[in-house]
Amino acid sequence: MNTLSKGYIQVYTGDGKGKTTAAFGLALRAVGAGLKVFIAQFVKGMHYSELDALKRFENEITIRQYGRDCFIHKDPTEEDIACARAGLAEVAQAIASGEYQLVILDEANIATYYQLFSVEELLEIITGRPEHVEIVITGRKADPRVIEAADLVTEMMEIRHYYTKGVEARAGIEM
Repeated sequence: MNTLSKGYIQVYTGDGKGKTTAAFGLALRAVGAGLKVFIAQFVKGMHYSELDALKRFENEITIRQYGRDCFIHKDPTEEDIACARAGLAEVAQAIASGEYQLVILDEANIATYYQLFSVEELLEIITGRPEHVEIVITGRKADPRVIEAADLVTEMMEIRHYYTKGVEARAGIEM
């Protein structure tokens, strides 16, 4: 197993498509280099095609979902908050263990935006990580404090999207 000499904090944010896709692409690159990956999906609890694909790498990639279904168009429930908080605790253990060289916190920005857990809690976990652990945080509405703590920030900007023409999410492309 390879180890990074130094891990950095990356943030993929913005209203454009591709934040999770970019993070999962990085996970595949990491596995190709012999790294172990932990992926935490906050807010998401539905089935996505990437879950099936990642089963092929179950010895290298651990993936957990800490959501029930998508509440984005309504307020989160106490159960949504409990799922996210339990997930954050598991993520903290995974990061601290040093077992993983890449940890992806998918939709953690949305989780903090909807106050499923606080920005301070997130920052405490990511800034206290072992030096060799790379962290990727995705999701719209990244808090300025998360952006400030990051070493790399990419903003996905939507210029055009076919959903404005009524195209629904398609298996293998958006889900």
